Amino acid sequence: MTRGTIKAWYLVHKWTSLICTAFLLMLCVTGLPLIFHEEIDGWLDPPAPLAPLPATTPALSLDTILARAAAQAPGDIPLYLSFDDHQPIVYVTTGPTPDAVPAAMHFLALDARTGAMLPPHVDGVMDFILKLHTDMLLGFWAEIFLGFMGLLFFAAIVSGVVLYAPFMAKLDFGTLRRNRSTRLGWLDRHNLLGIVTLVWASVVGLTGTINTLVVPITGIWKANGLAAIIASEARTPLGAQRASVQAALDAVQREAPDMTPQFIAFPGVVFSSKHHYAVFLRGTTPLTAKLLLPGFVDAATGRLDAVTPMPWYMQAMLLAQPLHFGDYGGMAMKIVWAVFDALTIVVLGSGLYLWLRRRGGPSEQRVREVVMAGEA
Repeated sequence: MTRGTIKAWYLVHKWTSLICTAFLLMLCVTGLPLIFHEEIDGWLDPPAPLAPLPATTPALSLDTILARAAAQAPGDIPLYLSFDDHQPIVYVTTGPTPDAVPAAMHFLALDARTGAMLPPHVDGVMDFILKLHTDMLLGFWAEIFLGFMGLLFFAAIVSGVVLYAPFMAKLDFGTLRRNRSTRLGWLDRHNLLGIVTLVWASVVGLTGTINTLVVPITGIWKANGLAAIIASEARTPLGAQRASVQAALDAVQREAPDMTPQFIAFPGVVFSSKHHYAVFLRGTTPLTAKLLLPGFVDAATGRLDAVTPMPWYMQAMLLAQPLHFGDYGGMAMKIVWAVFDALTIVVLGSGLYLWLRRRGGPSEQRVREVVMAGEA
């Protein structure tokens, strides 16, 4: 590799790293507790005990559940209905309009067997950390900005790998020169840990970027896949009286009896059309539980219009979020994710330290440092 090529890659690594490091440090620090968000939430805010009923107690009709939720939020309309993965609990989200902002929504939890209202969720420290992690408390465009930082991080990783080859040409892999200067020792640690965390950091950086694009990706899906479904049938105008939500779920489940319901999106919200109940089913294995199959039921007539797999880009988005937080392999995978997260914090911090303690002079000296394995 020529000096000119090394210099170009060095400048890419330098500037992509400098621009994104502060934000990546924030994301890694806030992401560490979010890996264990379920366990921390269960400790800080344990779920309310449910009525001790036999395991065979049947669930109420979803229409009954919705009627009880409506009584708690008069004037609202249902937006989403979701199902707890571990307990017989149904969550109902309501709001004044289908496009209501989260601050205007009401979030209700009901016992699926009795319809009893459960204590409302109160935002706590983990909700604050999640909001800080996703958009720095600044909304949609801040979320998009963090996605761009994720792309810069990936560029920094790629350029760092390219520079690692000439740097290590004069050294054995994993060499830590402890008997030399402090800066040289941290340079060796930075390079070694950067290679060790290479795959993990790439996966988490790219899935994090994908997670920031939920709104535009879903918009593409609605403009393409849903458009054909919406246009395929004449529509009966939606009025106050709508088709049974329970019947809609039953109709979709008959098409995929081996799957279980994940959530139902009501007409007008992000994951549905203006005319449909969108019923999302999930698989029952650790992998297929993250992949959703939607069915669309006309909310005016109750007619099942389609049960169709989501396109690859929507499936990629659905897989990205749990993969980003290591939510696939139970506690063992979460611990691995936490270890790599901590190592990445060291990589980012050491890179910042190396820049602050840089030797004076133009970038040509940095290039010579790469060629001479830090001896320049």
